[in-house]
Amino acid sequence: AFARLSAVYGGTYMLHKSDAAVVYDESGKAVGVSSEGETAKCKFVVGDPSYFPNKTRATSRVVRAICILSHPMPNTDNAHSVQIILPQKQVGRHSDMYVFCCSYAHNVAANNKWIAFVSTTVETNSPEAELAPGLALLGPIDEKFVSVVDVHEPIEDGSK
Repeated sequence: AFARLSAVYGGTYMLHKSDAAVVYDESGKAVGVSSEGETAKCKFVVGDPSYFPNKTRATSRVVRAICILSHPMPNTDNAHSVQIILPQKQVGRHSDMYVFCCSYAHNVAANNKWIAFVSTTVETNSPEAELAPGLALLGPIDEKFVSVVDVHEPIEDGSK
């Protein structure tokens, strides 16, 4: 959807470009993206921090569990889509915890399966354990995949 909207409003969206690199002018300002011998010129570039080496710094980490369920989340009236925010004070944390679940009815999972995401900002040396309050809401979990990723912010104000 983002790529389509980008095109409608005159933007260029580059998909599946493994060798894409941001192009800078003499002053260090981003002026385009180059890939496969072609360069798309632009006024500004939006991209994952990996496209901007030495221009971002890690400021925190996020822990995320992606879970496959064979049932709707308990106590949700068998809803096919659920979003819950666990307030930080309710779970004894400095950051909120986010729980999202959707089902096969949204064409995101096999028939009679649900996919749930539980995520929060890492606050301890045991990131997966921090997800316990959110995971407890899911009921039995068929499969669970946990990842911890860095959150980046620009080193400068982004004007270059």
